[in-house]
Order: sequence, then C-alpha cells, then structure tokens
Amino acid sequence: QVQLVESGGGLVQPGGSLNLSCVASGGTLGSPAMAWFRQAPGKEREFVASISRRGPAYPGSTKGRFIISRDNAKNTVWLQMNSLKSEDTAVYYCAAFQGSHYTGSVREADFGSWGPGTQVTVSS
Repeated sequence: QVQLVESGGGLVQPGGSLNLSCVASGGTLGSPAMAWFRQAPGKEREFVASISRRGPAYPGSTKGRFIISRDNAKNTVWLQMNSLKSEDTAVYYCAAFQGSHYTGSVREADFGSWGPGTQVTVSS
C-alpha cells in the first residue's frame, strides 16, 4: 500500500511562504486525485487543496494564496503556501482519493493513505 510522507513545515512569519512536499513510497501516485488537508488544535480536519484531471481546487480560505501541484513521475505532490496568516497554523496532511472516479469531493472520509503530517506555524 502506498505510504505518504509530508515535509517542509516549520515556523514562518505572517506574510511569508512555505512549500510543503508529499512523497509516496511503496507504490505510485495512481490515485485520480490527491489532496491536502490541515488540522488546527481543537478543530476538525479541513480541506485545503486538491488536484486531479479536473484541475486544482481550493476552498475560499486558501484560494489565491496556495498552489497545489503534482508530478506523478516523481511520486510527489507539493503545496506552495504564500501570504501565510496566523490562522493557517495547523498540521498539514496529504492524502489520496480512495475511489476510481473523482468528481470533486472534499470529504475527509473519501481520502486515505494519510501521512503523519507536517507542522506549520505562522507567528511573529
């Protein structure tokens, strides 16, 4: 089974940028969609971005600031985060869509192969 491992998190000042990576091992990124989610302390995990043949998709909270990209040959998904805000502080996870036909779901339950996550802290 594919295992995903995230990296690239850290401490950054408001307005700064980070580029997260998610590398697949034990298999290939064969899923029709890959996504990033995040979970802040005391909050539920929330959708951050997805990428599929439909193109990238973002919720209002990250649209225009975050960019998701994918390279199947490198088994890697990236999340470029710009103009970071304190409310972006969370543990960031990548995940693979578990179905065979992606129609734009942002439900956590439709994704799997969760990595351990990488901490992003936005603070001055």
